[in-house]
Order: sequence, then structure tokens, then C-alpha cells
Amino acid sequence: MKIAIQGEPGSFSHEAALKFVPGATIVPCALSAEVFDSLIEGRVDVAAIPIENSLAGPVSEHFDLLLKHEVRVVRETAIRIRHNLIALPGVALEAIDRVWSHPVALAQCRNFLAAHPRMKSVAFYDTAGSVKQVMETRDTHTAAIASRAAASHYGAEILAADIEDNPQNYTRFFLVYRTADAVVDAASNKISLAFSLANEPGSLVSALSALSALGTNLTKIESRPVPGRPWEYSFYVDCQLHAPEEGDRAIEALGRHCTMVKELGRYREAPGAES
Repeated sequence: MKIAIQGEPGSFSHEAALKFVPGATIVPCALSAEVFDSLIEGRVDVAAIPIENSLAGPVSEHFDLLLKHEVRVVRETAIRIRHNLIALPGVALEAIDRVWSHPVALAQCRNFLAAHPRMKSVAFYDTAGSVKQVMETRDTHTAAIASRAAASHYGAEILAADIEDNPQNYTRFFLVYRTADAVVDAASNKISLAFSLANEPGSLVSALSALSALGTNLTKIESRPVPGRPWEYSFYVDCQLHAPEEGDRAIEALGRHCTMVKELGRYREAPGAES
């Protein structure tokens, strides 16, 4: 099975993809849009995407891409994010004066970087990609912040481990299929939905009240602007289900109040984040 990810081998998305499908072939993509294009055009079988971090919040672009394309979420998982300072083998911590990584990773390691003021933070497109860049440039004064897997994959060395500010740092990932290929898990107990509303007083309250009347537990809600329609929004919700068919009742209930309802996926709730 081929799985598309955004980022380089050794990234947290790579880790999530192999957790979903051990032994799968990983297809790295530079951009999230490329991940979805690869899936829709059949160059890969599935995609593994981060959807939410417990500290940084939602990956808004991925909500938009899920709504735009004919895809379905079939599984979710959560991974503990452990950041490490990584450099060329043999380089001393004291030699580092630049640190490359994804902006979110840099933000999650502020305390470590503040304790090492000579290290200048430089934003990079990907955590694992920053390790790859360090190894390719052979720069003995530059390090990267990334996963232990990235250090191993590129033959780099960890100078400092677990440097994130907060250990309660988890990212939730979705496994995404083309809609035509998606098979609903009979044990599904969670559904992700997108919907739009008429710009009228009380429309959102009415929609959410309809879900509440079913006894559905709303676990997440996000709003995103509708492109080309200023001050109008689409809403994304996750709901826990007592049974898979309850998802159909939720869609029907929303349909009575919304101008658009789309099911993004019905799947089994992740049992918990890895430590």
C-alpha cells in the first residue's frame, strides 16, 4: 500500500502512516495539496494527515482540503510529539548557533531555545526535512529540531532529547481514502462532519441543538471562512456515536438547518495517545 504524507521521511506523519499501515510504502509530498492530488489521481492508495495538535491547535488547511475533495476519513490515531536537537555526528552542543525546524516545532521548544540564546531559530518547511538539510549542507554550526526517527533515518546525532516545553504534546492524524474506496468500520463510534448555514440569527444554535437532541456528544467544533464569501463560514464538528447508524441521524438532523452538510468520515475513536 502506498501512503502519501506531507513532509520528508522520518517526519511525524511518516511515523503515523506506519502506525496505520505497518510496512507501507511512504510517498513524501512537499505540500499538503500535493498529498490530496496524489490520492485523488490514484498515485497513492491512501493519505496520512495531521489534523490537530494538542498545543498548537487545528491544521486548518487540512480541514479545507477534506471538504474540497471526494475523500473520507476511515481511521484516526494520536502520537506523542517528542522534539530533539539533532546535528551532524561528532558536533558539540556548544558549536550550534542556528536551529532549523518547522515553525510549530520551534514554538514548542521556546524554553530550550531561550536557555541557549546563541542559537538563532530559522523556520523550515518540515521537521524531518530540516535534518535532511543539515546532513546535506554538512554545516557543523547548524542543528535541527525533529523526531528521533528523523535522526536515525538520516544518520544524524541527537544532541539533546525531549526538548519540548510541554510533555502533553500530541498530534491527531487521519487516514484518508478516496470516497469510492472507503469502507466504514462496523465499530465506528465517531463521525466528522462539515456544514454551512444561512446567515440568519440563531442558525448555528439551531443546528447544534438538533445534534444535542439526538444525544450526540460534540467533541470538537471549528469554523473556517468560505472562500469568496467574506464573513461566511463553514463549520467542522466531531461527534461521538453510540452506534454507526447514529451518524446518519446526525446528518439528517443537520440537513434540516444547514445549506450544506458533508460527511468527512466515520471511524473508530483512537484509544489514546502513545506515550
